[in-house]
Amino acid sequence: MKAFVFPGQASQFPGMGKNIYDQYSDSHAFFEEANDILGFDIKKIMFEGSTDELKQTDVTQPAVFLYSYLSYAMKEGKPKPGAMAGHSLGEITALVASGALTFNDGLRLVKSRANAMQKACELENSSMAAIVGLSDEAVRKVCHDIRESVIAANFNCPGQVVISGSQVGVEIAIEKLKSEGAKRALPLAVGGAFHSRFMKPAEDDLREKIKSTSFSAPSCPIYQNVDAKPHIDPEEIQDNLISQLTSPVLWTQTMEQMISDGVDEFIECGGKVLSGFVKRVDRKFPTQQIT
Repeated sequence: MKAFVFPGQASQFPGMGKNIYDQYSDSHAFFEEANDILGFDIKKIMFEGSTDELKQTDVTQPAVFLYSYLSYAMKEGKPKPGAMAGHSLGEITALVASGALTFNDGLRLVKSRANAMQKACELENSSMAAIVGLSDEAVRKVCHDIRESVIAANFNCPGQVVISGSQVGVEIAIEKLKSEGAKRALPLAVGGAFHSRFMKPAEDDLREKIKSTSFSAPSCPIYQNVDAKPHIDPEEIQDNLISQLTSPVLWTQTMEQMISDGVDEFIECGGKVLSGFVKRVDRKFPTQQIT
């Protein structure tokens, strides 16, 4: 069984999508539609913008969504997916690729999500950091023992966890995790504490928009971040998508569950990061990228 996976924020790069635009004339309409929905020229920024311009949350999220989705949609002769999943933002891309959401509705949710998260970031001083070389449980324990609000937020692969929380809490956690033997503990250049309680205002803002958007049953099971389980029921998918903003991304657990359920190859659309995570689960596991 083949599983298609879609990356999230941090997979962007200058020039992204130009290869698709140049190769597939059918893609042009999607770029024009995206410009109309977003209210700015996303195509120009993707093709000509700087790294700094692409780091802006209201640009990054729609750019990654558009590139990842078109990498999948324009690919000719691709195998039939038996399952799909997306890392954080990529979950919306997976839902569009599976037919659970239309392209227009998916992009509108991405736009609302990016704006809501940016607003939440501005309310409190918060951040994230990548921790390499410690077990999930070791990272959880250090975060739990810190009184300042900080949690293990992204379980990306064995030996790599991202923590999220108040600026002070993250700084304290970095020092404690280094003393516990972390090979690396690096602050991330992000706007705030994603996938933590600091995103509660964004969750509240997005709840009504998600609930008022029409969701259909996907063409294959969608493994969602909040519980690493497959879902096909539209209402369950909506609820999990809402909870995702304040819940940890269980990506390691998702890959392990998909492999256990019969996935024999992961195909990443629009990036290479997730394929690297798969290799940390099983070095011999087959992966490929569509870009």
